[in-house]
Amino acid sequence: MFQLTPVYDRLVAERGDIPVQVRGEADRIHRDLAEVLPQLPSTPPAYDAAEAPPGPAAPQRHP
Repeated sequence: MFQLTPVYDRLVAERGDIPVQVRGEADRIHRDLAEVLPQLPSTPPAYDAAEAPPGPAAPQRHP
């Protein structure tokens, strides 16, 4: 994207390719988190009606 601009080339030469460094760190953090956090199922488990947690109370109507 920016590789064809002289300003970007000069910044990369002076400071390093920051977007590439950030992407690498994000990938590393993602891998680290995948190791320590349990994988959550993509769909919630099915509950038996007797085991289902109570939901919010239905609103009461006042005459």
